[in-house]
Amino acid sequence: MSSRPADSVTFSDLSRNPRAVAERARRLGRLRVTHRDSADFYLTSADQEEQRDENLMTAARLFGALSRNQSGARAVATAMTEVFPWARHLSVAERSEFASELVAALSDAAELAVERKAHEVIAGWRATARVKADKGLYAAALEPTEGDFGRAGAPA
Repeated sequence: MSSRPADSVTFSDLSRNPRAVAERARRLGRLRVTHRDSADFYLTSADQEEQRDENLMTAARLFGALSRNQSGARAVATAMTEVFPWARHLSVAERSEFASELVAALSDAAELAVERKAHEVIAGWRATARVKADKGLYAAALEPTEGDFGRAGAPA
């Protein structure tokens, strides 16, 4: 019995029966193609992908417009703890900075197809919240240092 989700096929399935797989993708709207030796990908229609792009563009522009006035920017920053519960460990100013960086990254994703940046912004602020949530780790992070400690790794 296969453990893969019902909305996915293997790359081998696609190779053996492309018509059936394409028809299934058309019916579902989006079909994940798993590949043992490389990253998975999605098979979808161009119309569906264009609609997703348009939705991202609309959301990014809406949040950008909200962020350009003081009350809207406050509302977006306040919503950060609702969307990202770990953001409660950030100060009000940090949540505002996080919101601003995220809105800019979403705009870049929508307007420039730079999609990795939003993920990096979220991961960076999550790491900051993780350190601030641990009193001992946060105190150690505030200690003065000198010299080069080499490449930094992700917190455990």
